[in-house]
Amino acid sequence: MMNGLIPQNYEDWHHCITVECGLPLTPAFIDERITSMQDLNDFRTKQFVQLYGSQYRQQVLAWFHQAKQKAGV
Repeated sequence: MMNGLIPQNYEDWHHCITVECGLPLTPAFIDERITSMQDLNDFRTKQFVQLYGSQYRQQVLAWFHQAKQKAGV
């Protein structure tokens, strides 16, 4: 289980997205978030980096890629 508010591994992140936030990791949602998080000019991405840092953005982006792979997309 998570030790704090920010997920530190894939399992905790997946739980946070799908259970706590109630967001299904559909292929369309995953692709939209990957595209958005790769665009450093995207408003949401800029906010994310300001709050959590560039290194964590890279980690979350990797988790979205992992979710995409697990979904077989």
